[in-house]
Amino acid sequence: MSRPNEFDEAPSLFGTDEAEAVSLPTGRLPSYIKDHRQRLRERFLTGGAPALPDYEMLELILFRAIPRRDVKPLARDLLDQFGDFNRVITAPRERLKAVTGIGPAVIVELKIVEAAAARLARSRVIQHHVISSWDAILDYCHTTMSHRETEQFRVLFLDRKNILIADEEQAKGTVDHVPVYPREVAKRALELNASALILVHNHPSGDPTPSHSDIEMTAKVNDACSALGLILHDHLIIGKSRELSFRSAGYL
Repeated sequence: MSRPNEFDEAPSLFGTDEAEAVSLPTGRLPSYIKDHRQRLRERFLTGGAPALPDYEMLELILFRAIPRRDVKPLARDLLDQFGDFNRVITAPRERLKAVTGIGPAVIVELKIVEAAAARLARSRVIQHHVISSWDAILDYCHTTMSHRETEQFRVLFLDRKNILIADEEQAKGTVDHVPVYPREVAKRALELNASALILVHNHPSGDPTPSHSDIEMTAKVNDACSALGLILHDHLIIGKSRELSFRSAGYL
């Protein structure tokens, strides 16, 4: 019995989305698709992600979910729909479902990549000193929040040595508003035995300029923290390609 090639297609535990795709003969992968996939994988292994444009990176992800179809047109459709690789990976499931050719198996593969990226970024900041890991914290915030289509509010909790001990999502909102309850934020800090915290939320518009309600809410959280002996180090607003620090901008 012949040994399978390392680039042979592996069956997905979640099924495939072939029913959504153009029908091809069942059985072995057509040679022209198999050859293309092998070349693409080898190029990736040799040159890494910089060697591939966004649509080819998406092809690599789509291969497993759609094993008997040329997925290049679908990869390009996804980029046309969402704009870039990051926005495809982080797109809401309902919006992905609306794209012709996208079914549950593709969505699972995309969301695995999104979760892996967030977990890798988080591992670089959790239990690390905030000041010495500031760039990593900004990278983590951008990875997890900058491409979201609705607002998300997170709190980074720090101990007395400014070590990040917890990162928690406190609330989700709409495209331009997220409800925040200052007393609940301060209460959670006490539960975690935290001494300081950093607020983080995203602006789906891409512009990190704080709104009047952002400034007002931050002042209320700061007052609640001060009353309990907690320190509010900063409030970061994450935009598409840049962030705003309340501390640096003079709001704190």
